[in-house]
Amino acid sequence: MNYREFKDAQVSLYGMGCMRLPVVGDDNAKIDEEQLFKMVDYAIEQGVNYFDTAWAYHSGQSEIAMGRALARHPRESFFLADKFPGYDSANWGKTAEIFEEQLRKCQVEYFDFYLFHNVCEVNIDAYLDDAKYGTFSYLMEQKRNGRIKHLGFSVHGTTETTERFLKAYGKDMDFCQIQLNYLDYEFQDAKTKFRLAKEYDLPVICMEPLRGGRLVNLSEKQEGMLRAARPDEGNVAWALRYLAAQPQVLTILCGSSSFEQAKENIAVLSDDKPLSATELEVLDAVAKNMIAGDVSPCTGCCYCVDHCPQGIDIPRMLELYAEHKFTGGGFLAPFAIGATPEGQRPEDCLQCGACSEVCPQQIDIPGELEKFTKLLEG
Repeated sequence: MNYREFKDAQVSLYGMGCMRLPVVGDDNAKIDEEQLFKMVDYAIEQGVNYFDTAWAYHSGQSEIAMGRALARHPRESFFLADKFPGYDSANWGKTAEIFEEQLRKCQVEYFDFYLFHNVCEVNIDAYLDDAKYGTFSYLMEQKRNGRIKHLGFSVHGTTETTERFLKAYGKDMDFCQIQLNYLDYEFQDAKTKFRLAKEYDLPVICMEPLRGGRLVNLSEKQEGMLRAARPDEGNVAWALRYLAAQPQVLTILCGSSSFEQAKENIAVLSDDKPLSATELEVLDAVAKNMIAGDVSPCTGCCYCVDHCPQGIDIPRMLELYAEHKFTGGGFLAPFAIGATPEGQRPEDCLQCGACSEVCPQQIDIPGELEKFTKLLEG
């Protein structure tokens, strides 16, 4: 296993993500613990020492199952990461209660890594309102008491939201977790969050390295581009090696729903076959091919915004539409729309056409916003 140095520790480059564990039948809340124990035992035997769970994973069962799996191994043999579920407003003001329950469920006395979970537009104000909710103060207290060894955050929000969080708490953070892969580096502007992390000297933990499997299931043309560069390399290996090439990356969270998947991912991150500059260019070409036709030619000039009687942030709406359409759903766009003021959402477009009249790219903006609205409703 390859490792990255973090403070006084060596962290495995492969991190076991515990959001997509093997389950019995189609019941996401019923984890197949026999398979899970096999995966965890094998991972630790291969030198993996980072495990990432969360309050809501597998309908609250991930923490319990991982607690059982890891309790069979010496506590010093692994790093365990968990998160405060601030994505759900029902949890505000319950930081202490939830934290104590998480320790109990995971059968540990401390967390090696603990995160503000899913910092985004919906919850950023609550996360920053420490006087009202005390989340930051409580977690810092647990860090001082040694019950949290390293404190960080995960983010799915915009760059602006990320900057707000970092300006408030960046000096107290030890790491950050972002969605990073060779597609989202440009498509979701992960590169900007990556840069921000570097400015605050924060190592990056990568989530969604395979984008939920999307980077495994490529088209024949896209696979051909990869095979031409490395005939014997699989799609998974390409995606993981891309992240391994980034020295700022601390660990790569790989969610495996089977032992075979875990074994394959561990093997990739245990050897040394770095991508060349030319091969990185191939991945960039594959990424551009994947989104061709799904993204409007918006350049973010904002002429449209200046002429919109509703004040809709049209470039942002087109960006969210592209994400939602490409992904085939997901929570990112609905979360962002939910945090947008009423009257400035896609469905609030008056269809007046003033935006399209000034658009240098000649985009049918009212038509795009109407299609986005229907997609969200569907």
